Amino acid sequence: MPISECCIRDVICCNAEATLQEAAALMRKHHVGDLIVIDKDPAQRIPLGILTDRDIVIETVATGLDVATFTAGDVMSAPVVTVPEDAGFVEALRVMRNRGVRRLPVTNSEGTLVGLVSADDILQLLAEEMSMLARTAAQQRDHEKTARR
Repeated sequence: MPISECCIRDVICCNAEATLQEAAALMRKHHVGDLIVIDKDPAQRIPLGILTDRDIVIETVATGLDVATFTAGDVMSAPVVTVPEDAGFVEALRVMRNRGVRRLPVTNSEGTLVGLVSADDILQLLAEEMSMLARTAAQQRDHEKTARR
């Protein structure tokens, strides 16, 4: 299954010049813990970095710095690790593990953002697959009981 089938398509983005207050307000408004920082041209949506609520806290608040003096581009993790939309979820997991990240922007062949996948998204997919497998095993036993009467 390509990762594009289980990624979130409605990705919240900001540009590198956004203040941390603006970025945090976007996170709050959309109930997300991360933003993809994109190129200045919003039509292209080329990911430059990723900014998490944790980045804001660890890099500025926890160190006593003035949050108002920083932008998303100052604090974002960059360069951003991405995965192509035709990659399988196992490949996405390998990238996450090898690069030590929990979220991956999903891009098309031109490098344009098409979605975002998180470790939680993949975990939910795997849980659903395991549940279907368990139901299949139970149904097979029931089918056999009926067929062998």
